[in-house]
Amino acid sequence: MNICKHLAIIMDGNGRWAKAQGKPRTSGHLVGSDNVRTIAIAADEMGIKYLTLYAFSTENWKRTADEVNYIMKLPAFFFKKYMQEFLDRGFRMRIIGELDMLPKATQKVLRDAEEESKDNHGLSLNICMNYGSRREILLAAKKYAQDVVDGKATLDIEEEDFDQYMMTKDFPPVDLLIRTSGEQRISNYLLWQIAYAELEFVPESWPEFTPEVLKRCLDEYQNRDRRFGGVKNV
Repeated sequence: MNICKHLAIIMDGNGRWAKAQGKPRTSGHLVGSDNVRTIAIAADEMGIKYLTLYAFSTENWKRTADEVNYIMKLPAFFFKKYMQEFLDRGFRMRIIGELDMLPKATQKVLRDAEEESKDNHGLSLNICMNYGSRREILLAAKKYAQDVVDGKATLDIEEEDFDQYMMTKDFPPVDLLIRTSGEQRISNYLLWQIAYAELEFVPESWPEFTPEVLKRCLDEYQNRDRRFGGVKNV
């Protein structure tokens, strides 16, 4: 049986879900942020150790200023509402991405959540904010090149060594990547980390993604034949 230790989710469809309800896109983001709490708790109870969520990509700055501004305020609402519960459950918050480009108030909320939960050892709840995978790989390559120039590294490097330059260096590889809302693409998300991950694309939008849907996905994952480039034993 496959055990999913690290689950990554592209939380897609908030805006489209809201429009289908006759509501503004921002209301979809609010409902979607509440669903983070629901799914994080469900994932923890199902044995997931690392849950990595795509909250805001480097490409999402192309959206309207009103929508972006609203999304930047959501972390404050979210952590004010749920942080104590997360702490009580032993969750550890990790923020992945280039935070320096975010509004100062948003940066503070995210960094405070990391600091407040740093001694916890339960579910690692990883939020990707202003994150893009190609950008991450580029920054990692620059750090490695600088270490070579400074004499701290050599050109003789293995994959596991280069992995230490990634923003996710403290996490195991992704076992399962789920994208909601029916779209079937990766959208510049964790390209290095999902090299051998199983992929699932579900029709439900993120606000509709329930613990029951998560269980369905994990059941499907457990039945996958994961060979990691090898062959199945007969």
